[in-house]
Order: sequence, then C-alpha cells, then structure tokens
Amino acid sequence: MANPFRKTAPLDQPHATFVNSQGWEWRILKTYKQPASEAKDPYARWFVAARSPLTYGDWEYGDTYKNEVTRYGRLATATADWKEAYK
Repeated sequence: MANPFRKTAPLDQPHATFVNSQGWEWRILKTYKQPASEAKDPYARWFVAARSPLTYGDWEYGDTYKNEVTRYGRLATATADWKEAYK
C-alpha cells in the first residue's frame, strides 16, 4: 500500500497540525514512511512547516524527527486519512 502522506501538502491544508502551550506549531506537510514503519524507527522524519515565538510568526520549512513533534506537541487538527492511519 502506498503512503498516502508522501505527497507534499500545501501550508494551508496540512495532513496534520501539532501545537503546544509554549506557542509552537508544526504543520505536517509530508511523511517519508508508512505509519506502521515509523513506529519502529526512532529516526523517522516528517517534512514540516514550523513556527514558534522564536520565528516571529514566520514559517520555517524542513525535516524534523517525528518523535520530537509527538513528544513536544499535541495533535490539534488532522485529515480523516491521518486520523485513521495514526489512531
């Protein structure tokens, strides 16, 4: 089965959004592996657009470890496909 999150999503329609109480926001634009494979890989990465109080409202784009996003953020919004794949 193909990875449904392999295609890069636009900033205003991310696959999922994670936030935390310190003002950080990660919009998940692309993943590189199947969700089941990510669970076994501590170095699984996601392509994200992120902003924080340190970026003064600007978005920074790049890869980050999935574990960092899920450790420091909580899921705020997600597509139905994302919710199904990461339940």
